Amino acid sequence: MWFKNLTLYRFNKPVSLDAETLEKALADFTFSPCSSQDISKFGFSKALGKQGDALVHSANNRHLICATKEEKILPGQVIKEALEEKVGQLEAEENRKLTKKEKDALKDEITTSLLPRAFSRRSQIHALILPEINMILVDSSSATKAEELLALLRKAIGSLPVIPVSFEQPLEVQLTEWLKQGQAPAPFEMQDEAELKAVADEGGIVRFKQQVLTEDEVLAHLETGKQVTKLALHFGQSIAFLLQADASLKRLKFSEEFRAGNDEVGNDDPMARLDADFALMGSELVALMTSLVDVLGGLPDAE
Repeated sequence: MWFKNLTLYRFNKPVSLDAETLEKALADFTFSPCSSQDISKFGFSKALGKQGDALVHSANNRHLICATKEEKILPGQVIKEALEEKVGQLEAEENRKLTKKEKDALKDEITTSLLPRAFSRRSQIHALILPEINMILVDSSSATKAEELLALLRKAIGSLPVIPVSFEQPLEVQLTEWLKQGQAPAPFEMQDEAELKAVADEGGIVRFKQQVLTEDEVLAHLETGKQVTKLALHFGQSIAFLLQADASLKRLKFSEEFRAGNDEVGNDDPMARLDADFALMGSELVALMTSLVDVLGGLPDAE
């Protein structure tokens, strides 16, 4: 339930997404396991996993969706060895060298023959659709995986006018200024981790962990022209995270005190607890995004 990473997108055109319409759209793209000849399958699955039945879980017009991917594991070395053996056998029988086209065809045949015996692995990725702030938050540290989910969502609903979140002023410039000032704007607080990188391509990178960032040792790197590309922050008393220059948030951690806000719900009814936790998380992520956009000077006009 609790998101661990945030890759941020914003709608650049007005979009109306209600839970019922979204549920129907996703139903045509539900996940199904790989057959014996499938290398991978990707589709939408139940938003709350085993505890729920719907592909979309909504509260306060905030929509949680989940996509599942299954991939067959075929080690490249296994295919390579099988291919070399087959090529050697045929070249000996025919007394000639096989062409690249023939080798590629053999490789495809070998891959197909090995698929039924291959192990498979599954992974899931969640996203939170927030119409009230015109954003989609994908729980992934990989922009590639986030884009894969958005591509599937776009296919399901027909149109998805979103772009990655960016700011008028480069984020690294603003984070560097915060470090120079020795504090982040309220309601954010700097923690004890940062990455600084030289502006020049051939410049160095220095990382600090469990370090007081206002010490001269850290600030000296700013004097040489380095900029802050990652900065650990805390949002109020609820969420710790690492803000990166590409506007993604990594290693999101909700405090125990914050998560305890639903303890009165108990765990006797797992569905009720998940629903309460989702509502709690959704509200705080909206507050986090609103505050972050505010202290960073707002978003540029959508193109």
